[in-house]
Amino acid sequence: MTGLMAPVLLDRQNLWGMGRLSESLLENDKVLVVIQLNGGNDGLNTIIPVNQYANYLNARKNIAITENKLLKIGQSDQIGLHFSLKNLTGMFAEGQAGIIQDVGYPNPNYSHFRATDIWNTASDSNEVLESGWAGRYLALEHPNFPEGYPSEKYPDPLAIQIGSVVSTALQGPIFSMGMSISDTANFYNLIDDTVEPAPNTLAGKELSFIRKISSQTNQYASTIKAAALKVSQQKEYPNLNLANQLKIVARLIAGGLKTKIYYVKLGGFDTHSSQTVATDTSTGTHANLLAQLADAIKAFQDDLKFLGVQDRVLGMTYSEFGRRIKSNASLGTDHGAAAPLFYFGAKVNSRYFGKPTTISASVGNNDNIPMQYDFRAVYASIFKYWFCVDSSEIKNILLDEFEALPITLGGNCGNLLANEPEKASDLLLVYPNPFSDQIFFKINEENPQGNLQVYDLKGFVVIPEIEVNQKDFSLNLSHLPTGIYFAKYQNAVSQKTVRLVKR
Repeated sequence: MTGLMAPVLLDRQNLWGMGRLSESLLENDKVLVVIQLNGGNDGLNTIIPVNQYANYLNARKNIAITENKLLKIGQSDQIGLHFSLKNLTGMFAEGQAGIIQDVGYPNPNYSHFRATDIWNTASDSNEVLESGWAGRYLALEHPNFPEGYPSEKYPDPLAIQIGSVVSTALQGPIFSMGMSISDTANFYNLIDDTVEPAPNTLAGKELSFIRKISSQTNQYASTIKAAALKVSQQKEYPNLNLANQLKIVARLIAGGLKTKIYYVKLGGFDTHSSQTVATDTSTGTHANLLAQLADAIKAFQDDLKFLGVQDRVLGMTYSEFGRRIKSNASLGTDHGAAAPLFYFGAKVNSRYFGKPTTISASVGNNDNIPMQYDFRAVYASIFKYWFCVDSSEIKNILLDEFEALPITLGGNCGNLLANEPEKASDLLLVYPNPFSDQIFFKINEENPQGNLQVYDLKGFVVIPEIEVNQKDFSLNLSHLPTGIYFAKYQNAVSQKTVRLVKR
């Protein structure tokens, strides 16, 4: 093999697998629930700047919410919430909700697909990534997923998307770290966890992996159903799509599922026309959507309290972009830039971050709401104050540094446990780790017949597939930038991935 050489110190088994990061990111029992408002929510009709109401009214005369119908919250006397958010407004009074105003990113993109991809991958607007922000987080502690999962220590899915395909936010550098379910009543027909041997070819390896994922999914179906069956009673929810999704989430959390991240979705926010009713601007399509959002969140929070798990759950909303400041002639709004987001839970720091959206007296058709907070700062806030992730790890996950906002109450993060060391019997072992230039690999099988690839955290292949037919070899990776990588070895029947740290 070109570029491979025999390593030294191979008899010192205690050195293999050194350098794993010293603190566990996932040993707490905290859960994140993300609500996507699909289509681009009109933030300016969601949170209205009452301190600039005259300019707001001038910019969107045909859809502006009348001032006497705005809902006030104690967190700021300079804003008013849409009338349909009354159930959410009650949570502000109880200290269980907060607002981050005008969240976006530099050089915004106005395509639904691209903007959603940017939010999900936490990329810059001019950068396309292969991995998602939550997937990278989960992959740091579970680099070998899905091989060996579910296990005794991790019997449950790491992340779940309800009612849709798995979000790209849950895509790890190599594999998706989540799974998708529509409901728990008619999930999967369980089958035996058997994998028929596949031929030792490229197609055979792919077939083997597909069979592995199918088997794993069925095992997860069993644990999901078992968790659901532990909950016999829940609070009442409105019969709405988002509420039905959140009801499943509450049931699984209360049933003991250790899943860290849930994604749910409410669509319909692409309100180019008929956003409001002309005769009463507090009603119409947008009002109905906001009412669904507020009613579903309130029912979810009440249910979590009833089930006794409210302290474990943090929720947030997001939309791929906001709308323009000026309304159009069709009682609607066109694609815009920044928009507010809500966060909620029993342990949140109930604040209004930012200041009311600035609106000038003269607004053009293409004028946008300027960003106050980068959306990646919101992710950094969740990692730091909810999941208790070290600042250096947050930078690795988000690929840059972003200032975190104190969105939760103090005292959430306690001591973290050390990582479980890799065993000398693992299929793939590496040394030294962290490394500077040269890194050594050991394959723990009699006659290795497989291939090795190295990926970066973004999901890109940095070392193309190398055929492996010897137990011990090394690679010179001095050309790679410092950071975190994943080495994956795969043979015909199994695979092993190890996290590498380049210093």
